[in-house]
Amino acid sequence: MKLHADRNDHLAITAYGEGWLAINGQRHESSLVISSSGRVDAWDCRQFEDLTAAHFSALLQGDAQPPELVIFGSGSRLRFVPPSLLAQLTARRVGVETMDTQAACRTYNILAGEGRRVVAALLLPRPDPHPTPGSG
Repeated sequence: MKLHADRNDHLAITAYGEGWLAINGQRHESSLVISSSGRVDAWDCRQFEDLTAAHFSALLQGDAQPPELVIFGSGSRLRFVPPSLLAQLTARRVGVETMDTQAACRTYNILAGEGRRVVAALLLPRPDPHPTPGSG
């Protein structure tokens, strides 16, 4: 049986692996934001512990309309963001769902394919280029 997306004019996450993902076939190896309206931006956050409220406030910028839903991909495992960091999103009545990054990729594709206004903020943790002795 062949399955066809409801829409095929949106950006899609076409592959992913540990520390990388591909959008419409183009490989990315750092955290990023992708929206169903066609935006792909670097997300200046190397790891979960670096997250601030400004990272989430920025998700409201760049699109003509705010998203209905933000999907937060927390990396290789599920980690919930403190509600205080999401205050700007909740004040604008934007839903936020948290899942590991690979699940967030799949969920983004489904919702974008349905024509929903969705933004995925995806953490792709990178190894520290200068680890401290004894940390690895």
